Amino acid sequence: MSSLSRELVFLILQFLDEEKFKETVHKLEQESGFFFNMKYFEDEVHNGNWDEVEKYLSGFTKVDDNRYSMKIFFEIRKQKYLEALDKHDRSKAVDILVKDLKVFATFNEELFKEITQLLTLDNFRENEQLSKYGDTKSARAIMLVELKKLIEANPLFRDKLQFPQLKNSRLRTLINQSLNWQHQLCKNPRPNPDIKTLFVDHSCGQPNGARAPSPANNPLLGALPKAGGFPPLGAHGPFQPAPAPVPTPLAGWMSNPSTVAHPAVSGGGAIGLGGPSIPAALKHPRTPPTNPSVDYPSGDSDHVSKRTRPMGITDEVNLPVNMLPVSFPGHAHSQAFINAPDDLPKTVTRTLNQGSSPMSMDFHPAQQTLLLVGTNVGDIGLWEVGSRERLVLKNFKVWDLSTCSMPLQAALVKEPGVSVNRVIWSPDGSLFGVAYSRHIVQIYSYHGNDDVRHHLEIEAHVGGVNDLAFSHPNKQLCVITCGDDKTIKVWDAATGAKQYTFEGHEAPVYSVCPHYKENIQFIFSTALDGKIKAWLYDNLGSRVDYDAPGRWCTTMAYSADGTRLFSCGTSKDGESFIVEWNESEGAVKRTYQGFRKRSLGVVQFDTTKNRFLAAGDDFSIKFWDMDNVQLLTTVDADGGLPASPRIRFNKDGTLLAVSANDNGIKILANTDGIRLLRTFDNLSYDASRTSETVTKPTVGAISAAAAAASAATSAGLSERASSVVTIAGMNGDARNLGDVKPRIAEESNDKSKIWKLTEISEPSQCRSLRLQENLRVTKISRLIYTNSGNAILALASNAIHLLWKWQRSDRNSTGRATASVSPQLWQPTSGILMTNDVADTNPEETVPCFALSKNDSYVMSASGGKISLFNMMTFKTMTTFMPPPPAATFLAFHPQDNNIIAIGMDDSTIQIYNVRVDEVKSKLKGHSKRITGLAFSHVLNVLVSSGADAQICVWSSDGWEKQRNRFLQIPSGRTPSSQSDTRVQFHQDQIHFLVVHETQLAIYEATKLECVKQWIPRESAASISHATFSCDSQLVYASFLDATVCVFGAANLRLRCRITPSAYLPANISSSVQPLVIAAHPQEANQFALGLSDGGVHVFEPLESEGKWGVPPPAENGSTSSVPATPVGGAASEQAQR
Repeated sequence: MSSLSRELVFLILQFLDEEKFKETVHKLEQESGFFFNMKYFEDEVHNGNWDEVEKYLSGFTKVDDNRYSMKIFFEIRKQKYLEALDKHDRSKAVDILVKDLKVFATFNEELFKEITQLLTLDNFRENEQLSKYGDTKSARAIMLVELKKLIEANPLFRDKLQFPQLKNSRLRTLINQSLNWQHQLCKNPRPNPDIKTLFVDHSCGQPNGARAPSPANNPLLGALPKAGGFPPLGAHGPFQPAPAPVPTPLAGWMSNPSTVAHPAVSGGGAIGLGGPSIPAALKHPRTPPTNPSVDYPSGDSDHVSKRTRPMGITDEVNLPVNMLPVSFPGHAHSQAFINAPDDLPKTVTRTLNQGSSPMSMDFHPAQQTLLLVGTNVGDIGLWEVGSRERLVLKNFKVWDLSTCSMPLQAALVKEPGVSVNRVIWSPDGSLFGVAYSRHIVQIYSYHGNDDVRHHLEIEAHVGGVNDLAFSHPNKQLCVITCGDDKTIKVWDAATGAKQYTFEGHEAPVYSVCPHYKENIQFIFSTALDGKIKAWLYDNLGSRVDYDAPGRWCTTMAYSADGTRLFSCGTSKDGESFIVEWNESEGAVKRTYQGFRKRSLGVVQFDTTKNRFLAAGDDFSIKFWDMDNVQLLTTVDADGGLPASPRIRFNKDGTLLAVSANDNGIKILANTDGIRLLRTFDNLSYDASRTSETVTKPTVGAISAAAAAASAATSAGLSERASSVVTIAGMNGDARNLGDVKPRIAEESNDKSKIWKLTEISEPSQCRSLRLQENLRVTKISRLIYTNSGNAILALASNAIHLLWKWQRSDRNSTGRATASVSPQLWQPTSGILMTNDVADTNPEETVPCFALSKNDSYVMSASGGKISLFNMMTFKTMTTFMPPPPAATFLAFHPQDNNIIAIGMDDSTIQIYNVRVDEVKSKLKGHSKRITGLAFSHVLNVLVSSGADAQICVWSSDGWEKQRNRFLQIPSGRTPSSQSDTRVQFHQDQIHFLVVHETQLAIYEATKLECVKQWIPRESAASISHATFSCDSQLVYASFLDATVCVFGAANLRLRCRITPSAYLPANISSSVQPLVIAAHPQEANQFALGLSDGGVHVFEPLESEGKWGVPPPAENGSTSSVPATPVGGAASEQAQR
């Protein structure tokens, strides 16, 4: 029932109470379940009307709903039993015992036996526990005190114990207002109309028509509202007629019943909404741009439409600057899919055999060809679909049977068969979860290639665990589960500790869908009775109670950008629905057509690219454009599909995994996907032409921090952006790693063949591109790719910003940055430049810094003066703040809140600044020289800082206290310069981080602050100028002051490729130009860019025929755990040195 219909029930209850329809009032209270009248309940208990007491309660709860409900019914029935015994009515007592109390025997058999034994006593007060039982009246009063406590604690009664505060006769007032509206619309309004009926609309135009009192002089009506927009009385009106198969109004997903008097309709609020909604974002979605305060007239009211105007102005929120996404010209959504539906993955490129029937699948969020599979016999498979190789196969096994409950142990002995209901990766790919059909959830940690380790085993629910999702409430990774026991539970992903239990569903919970809007975290859940509920991370109960289309198995999913909400459901009769919801109004926005009339199974669906929907139905895959309800196309994947195949897109939407008959999985690809998979084929072909024996393509140690494509539901939903996960990069960027493409590596096991470092010394040996220059710029100080991957932003030493943007074209179908196509040095039509405030300092001597917002809409930057905030679309300065001294030297956004910025200062402090309130929240002191690096870990909830003092500090991002610190191990014989920078950047696992210093590269572990890997150049070699992880954290790109660039394997810091200056610089300038900064592409793991001391920027990619930067060296003594220090330059460069 919609929120407005619910409020109408309250108005009717008020009307019935005022009109003294006493029995009808309580009957409606019980049947609607909206308001529990405690006064009436107390009266019935005092009077001993036990049948009426239980009947009234049945409208709100049943015996087995939860422990509170069970105790309520037990106390009532126990009292009824004791009263029968007190009257010596044995037959009635036996009847109560058998019919009412026996139900509790299954929960506490000993208690039931003790109650039964009371029949053998002449006076039950002989029982010690009942010795103080007085007379019936006092016993009922004492019981009532206990019952009231139980009812108030029971989550099912939450929000049902307070009647809304309404003005007297509110329903009459609304009807009077309606009559006033009708009378004002009369073409020939009479001064004193006489209203004789409410059954038809009032009109003065009819002969002998009804007459109503004049609005001006009738005191009952109050002031007459001005004419405004009118809600139509048809399907989109505030109150629905008969329930339709797809009910429309949700009236605000997250609204609480209002506890204040409702304003008049003309008061300016949206007519389709209830009380103030907790997350404002659900009322003010960014897309589609609907205005919920405007109500349109029905089509048959021509005279109305001429006078319609908005009924009020919605309360617009002053959004913080980071809430305004910007799309650059040439990169709008409308242009991104010109070639659709050719953009859909429709070509079968791989057929895999899992060995048992796939039930759930999920692609890794960063490694786009890594597929996780769960099957109907409890098996888990991990496939590298590019090489068609299964990396991992695990059969179901309880890790620690001794910790399992007896019911679970008994169930496994009786029926050991277990099915997988859900597999899903965590948003960063460091963990994956498996939900089984028996009680259990298992969480594995993933460390690359075939390295899968036990992390957590949780006995989550009684019965099956139907769905599993990951989320980031309160800056902490959590696991969300739901099950047959009608509950949703939230667990700490690190420790397995239970944080919340949500009760309120009346049927097994089928799916969960966590999401967030404007920092409000919430969870949608669906149950097998078709109910949709929504929960915040608190214990205040569900915010929504609504019927889903199909009213049976329903899953929900957001589009990749988190702005559009869809659900897919199948009824018990096989009727299937996919619908899009209008969140601002809580209504079904559109229902997609094209399903088989009777689906032969539960239809599962997925979304991709903010554009397409797909569902498995009728032995095929059906595709829709999100903006068109008609079926776009159908693909049968060359046949062999089950009636309702399971489906799952990868993050890019280039691949689609589809379950097939005979335990098969088919991988469908679009053009980009075919190109991606072809790189694996090329590797195999290249290997066959050499004497090398090549092992499987290796997915290196990938752990965390691809951005939130958060948890999906049982049907394999994807791309519900939960809490956005970021990495603070070396340039202070908050990097969203949502679209990282896999890096394909190749290792040689032929130990007899001598490994050789890949040397690139000619321009023809790689793809490099020098970007168009600005003559005013002499030195590039900072460099970063935009999060979308289609532009590069640079900050020059003279405080000017440069932005190069790649356009979508025939040569560049993706529009992403590439070394194959030149970008445009972009400026707005105004011709202005983004130029930092430089105060009175020499900009060439200052320490520039900048950080880019997650949606690329603005950049925060400083060059020794005030910090400036620039609009990336217009280049205009939005604001400046924090004038020196001290001057800012490094900037980093908090990963969960873009309004919180960590600002490193040249006076060695770190200031935690809240942009929204323009206030420094904390000042961190621990360094002795200026701050040169900052990086947040959202997994550990820490901030790591580095300074020119060669010190690393770890701070808690909750209370900002310092946890530990350590100074770098400077190699003997190396004296760092006084201005030497130390930079830090977290690995994707968010536990290890890269440290870059002119004397070394090192990998540290953040919890103990221990150095686990270190690489030191030779004493005679050039110093390191900068370094960064590749976007998948599998490589480290490092630049040197002699213009050399080296590529290392990140797992062991072993050199695999070296690019010499002659490969990209003319011979006449190579000795005088130095690379100062290096940046990695956010999705293409083999692309990076260099910023040079002559103002140039170069983009590098390996040759298409190679597809990678060199080959990793063989492991030393079969191990990669050593800490090699490979010198750069000189004849001995291939020799490891400690």
